[in-house]
Amino acid sequence: MKTIKIIGPAYPYRGGLASYNERLADEFQRQGYEVSIETFTVQYPNLLFPGKSQYVDGPAPSKLSIQRTVNSVNPINWLAVGKRIKREKPDLLMVRYWLPFMGPCLGSICRLVRQNKHTKVVCLADNIIPHEKRPGDKQLTSYFMHSIDGMVAMSQSVLNDIDKFNPKLPRQLCPHPLFDNFGERLDPLQAKKLLQLDPQTSYLLFFGFIRDYKGLDLLLKAFADNRLKKLPVKLIVAGEFYTKPEPYLQLIEDLGLKDRVLLHTDFIPNEKVNQYFSASDLVVQPYKSATQSGVTQIGYHFEKSMLVTDVGGLSEIIPDQKIGYVVQPSPDAIADAIVDFYSQNRQAEFEQNLIEEKKKFSWEHMVNAFLSVYKQTQQHD
Repeated sequence: MKTIKIIGPAYPYRGGLASYNERLADEFQRQGYEVSIETFTVQYPNLLFPGKSQYVDGPAPSKLSIQRTVNSVNPINWLAVGKRIKREKPDLLMVRYWLPFMGPCLGSICRLVRQNKHTKVVCLADNIIPHEKRPGDKQLTSYFMHSIDGMVAMSQSVLNDIDKFNPKLPRQLCPHPLFDNFGERLDPLQAKKLLQLDPQTSYLLFFGFIRDYKGLDLLLKAFADNRLKKLPVKLIVAGEFYTKPEPYLQLIEDLGLKDRVLLHTDFIPNEKVNQYFSASDLVVQPYKSATQSGVTQIGYHFEKSMLVTDVGGLSEIIPDQKIGYVVQPSPDAIADAIVDFYSQNRQAEFEQNLIEEKKKFSWEHMVNAFLSVYKQTQQHD
């Protein structure tokens, strides 16, 4: 295998999927493969996009070949892209799948490409069954799942979901690698100064796009616990609302949290990510449902203690009481863990353990997972 093409979000689109695809392409290049990324001319119609902008500011990543070619809503485009890649005959076509809406577009392109009897199509799946369900999800996903040769999943729950659609599909499990492309960890006081935070206050961090399944409401209710009110601790909510903000703002008001919750609810650019993680003691992911999360892998990179709920694949990569906490998705359980973290001075112990634990999540492991599935697909011929 020499040539690899990736289809999925990338520059100028923003967010974790784009950062991941660019980092993966970089790793394949480091290992000697010829790599190109094809991203979208239209990713989501504005009607379906909940944020303020789909695009990043700033220059494109250096040393990566990224072209905007795919229109997610135009079947004529799918035919043109599929036929062109079919003629180009890359050895591996890696397709990112995270939303049933993308099923018709990506499934149609993959079907055309595979007609060349050379290219193997391997999907990197974030979710097969989405967190926020809509009519038609199953049919759209089924169409996509029968257009590929193999799959890499980043959590056991997603790996198990494959059997609901294509039981014989070659597959490999590989945890989400570290997001190591957001700069270096800063001294906490330096980070607090850059963010104009109080140097004497401790901070919890909720990071990333705010969607209802991510459980920010559970964390706010936990943060209203009387035990936490006595601690010099505030909560930073850093990330853009991808749902209606009013219920959360009302909850903050009703719980009397306005002075203890800092809402930094604009999109956080890549160059500021290290400031937020470096300024915080504990990263909290109070999700109600999940598969895996890029936020966890940013936390690993910055060696930050983490609190996750026991849903989906989150508990698979956070050893409880070793680098953080795995708790039930309830305000009481979340509050108990936060109180334990501060009252028992767990931070130094957890961060020391993180140094060793993070070695499991290399990009080399992810590349090897794709190579493994690629070999499996050849054996299926």
